[in-house]
Amino acid sequence: MKQLFLMMTLLFLFTGTALAAVNINTASQSELESLQGIGPAKAKAIIEYREKSGAFASIDDLAKVSGIRPGAIKQLRDVVTIESEKSAEAPAKPE
Repeated sequence: MKQLFLMMTLLFLFTGTALAAVNINTASQSELESLQGIGPAKAKAIIEYREKSGAFASIDDLAKVSGIRPGAIKQLRDVVTIESEKSAEAPAKPE
């Protein structure tokens, strides 16, 4: 019974992690590499583009990164986000 509970707990933990979108504007190299189809070279290219050109305005902007093809963008669309840190915060309370 304990093993079943442990297995269920681990399943929920891994599922929650898998469903969390990766913010391409703030993700680390390892976070980007966790995405299917993104290896070390593409992750590095994404970070270098972001540092040189600023934050991505849309997921489609990934096409501007060397080595990222339209098929990869289509595959990534459901697992990445461009949400800025400020928009992820709760709105300020009026005074």
